[in-house]
Amino acid sequence: MRVIITGATGFIGTALCRELCKHHEITALSRSADKAKQALTGMATVAQWNPKTLDGWEQTVNDASVVINLAGENIASGRWTESKKKKILQSRLDATRAIVEAIKQTNHKPQALVQASAIGYYGSHADEMLDESSPNGTGFLAEVCRQWENTVLPLEDLGVRLVTIRLGPVLGAEGGMMQKLLPAFRFFLGGYPGSGKQWLSWIHLDDVTGATRFLIEHSDAHGPCNLTTPNPIPAGDFYRLLGKIMHRPALLPLPALVLKTLMGEMANELLLSSLRIVPRRLLQAGYEFKYADPQSALNNIIEKYNSLKE
Repeated sequence: MRVIITGATGFIGTALCRELCKHHEITALSRSADKAKQALTGMATVAQWNPKTLDGWEQTVNDASVVINLAGENIASGRWTESKKKKILQSRLDATRAIVEAIKQTNHKPQALVQASAIGYYGSHADEMLDESSPNGTGFLAEVCRQWENTVLPLEDLGVRLVTIRLGPVLGAEGGMMQKLLPAFRFFLGGYPGSGKQWLSWIHLDDVTGATRFLIEHSDAHGPCNLTTPNPIPAGDFYRLLGKIMHRPALLPLPALVLKTLMGEMANELLLSSLRIVPRRLLQAGYEFKYADPQSALNNIIEKYNSLKE
C-alpha cells in the first residue's frame, strides 16, 4: 500500500512514519524537503510541497492508496493572539484544500483519506460522556475542527473513503503535553490545572499510530473516529498519578484565574475544558488498545523519558 502523509515531521507524523514504513511504502510531503529527508531517513520518500498551490507535487498523489493529512500550525506553541488564531485555522484549511484539489485532479484517486481533527470539536461538556454521535460544540477549537472536517467532505462524492481522526491529548516521551510536564515534575514543579475535576481524554502515541494503521487497513472504517483512551480520567487524578510514578509531589495546583491571566483563551480550551470522550467506533471495529489505562501509559513514557536523559 502506498501512503502519502502531510505533517510527517511533527511529533505524531514522525511516529506514524516509523510505524507504517514497516508495512507500507511511505511518501512524505514537506515544505522543507531537505530537513524532512534527514528526519525521516529510512522511513519515507520525501517530496517538496506547497500547501497553498498546486505546482507539480500533486502528481505524487496519483496512484496513492491512502492520504493522511496531519498538516497544521501547532495550537500549543504560543499565546492565542488574533494573528495566531488566524494561522491555526488558515494553515489547516490551506493544506486540506490543497490535498482535496490534488485528489480531484488525479486520474487514479486514493482509496481513502485520513483527515486529522481533534476532540476540541465537541467543546467543553463537564461530566457528560461523549462519542462520535455527539454534536459540534462551541469555542474556537470547535469551530476550527468543524471547518477543517467539512473541507474534505466533497471527496465522498468522488468515492474516496473518508476517516476523520479526532485526536485527544497525545502522550509521548518526546513531544505533546508530556514534553512540558515531565521536566516540570522532575524538578518538583508539578501540579494540576484549575480544580482538577475536568476530564482528560488522553491517548498514548503508540495507540495513535496503531489505531491509524488499523483504520487505513480496514476498508469498512469511515467517518469520524475518536482517538482517545477508553478510560478518560479527571485531570487532578492524572497529574497526581504522574507525580506518584515519578516520586514527585503534585502539590502546586495552578489556579484557573492565574492560567487565564497568563494564557488567555488558550487556557480555557486546552487546560481547563472538560472532555469525557469515548472511542466508540474504534472499540466497535475491534481495535485493541496497547495502553488503555493511564498507569501503564505513564510507566512506559517515563521509562522512555528517563532513558533519553541517561
